Amino acid sequence: MSATSILLQFLNGLAGASALFLVAAGLSLIFGVTRIVNFAHGSLVMLGMYLAVALSEVVGFWWALPCAALAVAGLGALIESVLLRRLYRAPELLQLLATFALVLIIRDYALWQWGPEDLLGPRAPGMAGAVTIIGQPFPAYDLFLIAVGPAVLGALWLLLTRTRWGTLVRAATQDREMASALGVNQRLQFTSVFALGALLAGLGGALQLPREPATLKVDLAVVSDAFVVVVVGGLGSLPGAFVAALLIAEVKAFCIALGYSKLTLVVEFLIMALVLVLRPWGLMGRMPAPARGPAALEPPLAAPSPRVLAGLCTLLAALALVPLATTGFTLVLLTDMLVFALFAVSLHFISGPAGLHSFGHAAYFGLGAYGAGILALRIGAPMELSLATAPLLAGGGALLFGWFCVRLSGIYLAMLTLAFAQIAWSVAFQWDAVTGGSNGLIGIWPAPWLASKAAYFWLVLALACAAIALLWRALHSPFGYALRAARDSPLRADAIGIDARALQWAAFTVAGLFAGIAGALHAFSKGSISPESMAVARSVDGLVMVLLGGIQTLTGPLWGAALFTWLQDALARGFDYWRAAIGCVILALVLALPGGLGSLGGLLKRQGRA
Repeated sequence: MSATSILLQFLNGLAGASALFLVAAGLSLIFGVTRIVNFAHGSLVMLGMYLAVALSEVVGFWWALPCAALAVAGLGALIESVLLRRLYRAPELLQLLATFALVLIIRDYALWQWGPEDLLGPRAPGMAGAVTIIGQPFPAYDLFLIAVGPAVLGALWLLLTRTRWGTLVRAATQDREMASALGVNQRLQFTSVFALGALLAGLGGALQLPREPATLKVDLAVVSDAFVVVVVGGLGSLPGAFVAALLIAEVKAFCIALGYSKLTLVVEFLIMALVLVLRPWGLMGRMPAPARGPAALEPPLAAPSPRVLAGLCTLLAALALVPLATTGFTLVLLTDMLVFALFAVSLHFISGPAGLHSFGHAAYFGLGAYGAGILALRIGAPMELSLATAPLLAGGGALLFGWFCVRLSGIYLAMLTLAFAQIAWSVAFQWDAVTGGSNGLIGIWPAPWLASKAAYFWLVLALACAAIALLWRALHSPFGYALRAARDSPLRADAIGIDARALQWAAFTVAGLFAGIAGALHAFSKGSISPESMAVARSVDGLVMVLLGGIQTLTGPLWGAALFTWLQDALARGFDYWRAAIGCVILALVLALPGGLGSLGGLLKRQGRA
């Protein structure tokens, strides 16, 4: 590359870094103070883009930018005060579930308001052309973006270091409990911080309009990028977010310049994985303040009572008889429910008893599915051999990734699992010769003796029930008890000779292996497999299933998987805005049953006693 090309690519990276920093700065502020993993942050960016397009037709582009940002800030304040304020004492994953519900609702609102087509924004007046830099044209608007990032960083630095409000925010970021004990009005503080974070998200989205259109799919894509920047830079560190945004944007820009454009799909996750392995708290982050007082112990998972076992056996008997009454779509839906029930139980195996919260569990579901497809189509192995062998690929992936993941905890562990899942997804998406690339693999059919829907349903019923029973048995074995001990009191567990890291690594591998069984069953059920099976959305679906059922209940993931799968199917077939409907159901359950569907029985029992 010539010196001119290097300079232009460097400037391109700076422009991308500024836009990325605005979004990540808002997310970092919100998490640093409220400790909420705001999955809806990308939806606020999307709203900023759509509102800027709509307002630019009325007030012009330059006025549309602050107006859109202020409107999104108002929505953020409303979300915090009406919904999230009720959930500050709830577990982090429950807060994640609530913000995911907001993603579904906001996306369908945008669909209803602006339609499914991408909307092109106007050119920035006065900056529609290019300027000449060393004899080469460069967009004038990109130069403006380059200046915006440092200007916003400077304004935030002044706000946080030269005002009383900023001092209180920094105090809450470093030690929220102590700030509260000193009399800080946390309600007002949380609302103002969330509004500021939403304003930055809306502004970041609006500023992108001259460079890219407003689209419904931008929410999950941009929130993934923002999470990467925040984690790489260090949670709660605005300078760290700026440095991380600069690093990631420049690396992506030079990947494109050097002809490695495919690497841009995964390079940021490679950077995040490398940083978290070498420096777990991020480039400029710091270790969280130690807890003041004993940690809250999670209630033990009670073994199924005789009544529950009798109910489950009755349900299984009824399911086994269903093919005698129908051979239509009902069997397909029930097969999906069983597959995803196994997937949810495998995720619950590490999320509940082991306390390992994974944002990338779909990687092992996808590895099992691709293993079955590759063995059946590329190698010509019989379906029975493919089904038995494919989960070993998922288990091997979990064994490899888990070795790194179990060395971290909390949000850092969750984001490292996401990084490895995105790396696996990128390989599947681009390895055309083996995985079929973006088209996936087609023609993965069961053996002739399982060709009928009824026969395959019976196979899935038997394998899923056996696998779930094995996982439940493991949870009530010495292995499961040791896992819970390592989760609740690592120091005491270590003192009595429990190797917590080895146990968690083993649990991570087992969970990946059983997720691979679910993936292989899914591949033969659908006859095909695509990279979407290991995308972020599938991992989030798994979390939603577990949390809907109740992470501290044994049978909860079963009910959560059944409800979520049924809702997706029933609403998607008969209602255009089915995502919003699912989001409203999730929010209602979060507020009414914070313990999940699995806690409903205990709640009814307590009410009966009262």
